[in-house]
Amino acid sequence: MTVSLNWLPALAFSYLLIFARVGTMLMLAPAVGERMIPAQLRLAFGLSLALVFMPLISPTLPAVPDSVFGMVTMVLHEMAIGFILGGIARLITSVLAVAGSTMAFQMGLSLAQTADPTQTGVQGAIVGNFLTIVGLAAVFATNLHHLVLASIYQSYTMFPPQSDLMLGDAAWLAVDTVSSAFALGVQLSAPFIIFGLVFYLGLGLLARLMPQLQVFFIAMPANVGLGLILLAMLMVTLMGWYLMHFQSHFEMLMGG
Repeated sequence: MTVSLNWLPALAFSYLLIFARVGTMLMLAPAVGERMIPAQLRLAFGLSLALVFMPLISPTLPAVPDSVFGMVTMVLHEMAIGFILGGIARLITSVLAVAGSTMAFQMGLSLAQTADPTQTGVQGAIVGNFLTIVGLAAVFATNLHHLVLASIYQSYTMFPPQSDLMLGDAAWLAVDTVSSAFALGVQLSAPFIIFGLVFYLGLGLLARLMPQLQVFFIAMPANVGLGLILLAMLMVTLMGWYLMHFQSHFEMLMGG
């Protein structure tokens, strides 16, 4: 009795095709793809998630191409889809960076910068980095990271392996995501903008009334202290708005 293993190449190619998209999306997706998570752990999670998705997605995958060029083309196609969707998902979290930079400017902490602990790793305002960490913890605390995993699986319904890349729609979605993130970031920082206008207007009037007094030098510690108190008072509200933004945009990515 002989056992045929002719199905192994097709199975291995299907797994590679699934991992090409899943791994690329996990590399860029928020929450589960952060740079602070060790690369080995993210790789193991991507391989495991691709193995979990394999029984569900394999029936929808195309047949194995006859040529190596066809196989490479399909793998690159899946990686491109993962890069587009993962990049758009990453743009959703930029709302906290926008809000934090505006808050830091109004509080007088714009020069206090640290490395962004998420994917970018660039220098950013310390308030924005703090809000990013709190937002990441809130996503895990409210189980919204399940939406990230669900969107990876749902991407095979929205963008089948046989479909075109639809770069025009992806560009429109990226622009819409950036614009909505910027608008919400300004809305979240609106109390700090009003606080800054009132505070500096009062300092300007006081400086005109008492020109001998170094008003700005004396008032800057008060500006920082009042700004931190305002941030502490509004933290729950800010995170609530951010989580609603996070949920609504990932549901949009899932076609909801």
